[in-house]
Amino acid sequence: MKKVLERVRNFETMTWGEIEGNRHHSIQKDILSKDAKDRLVKIKLGDIDEVFSLAIDGRKRVIGIRERDVFKFLWWDPDHRVCPSVIRHT
Repeated sequence: MKKVLERVRNFETMTWGEIEGNRHHSIQKDILSKDAKDRLVKIKLGDIDEVFSLAIDGRKRVIGIRERDVFKFLWWDPDHRVCPSVIRHT
């Protein structure tokens, strides 16, 4: 968790324009894993259109909701399971 907190502190010094990119991005709800969609419904957020993924280290992600300049944490995704990546050309 120390690494997560350090990384999040770094994000606090950046603009969203600096953060958004290949490793930090919005994810449309319809491509989330079934477990993630079910979890959104359970926590009464089933009506949102997207979540935001912040890469922490390797496959580790923090998933949340971006509301203007505020990032609201939803869950820790250490195994990249909320929205599994498809490895191309393998």
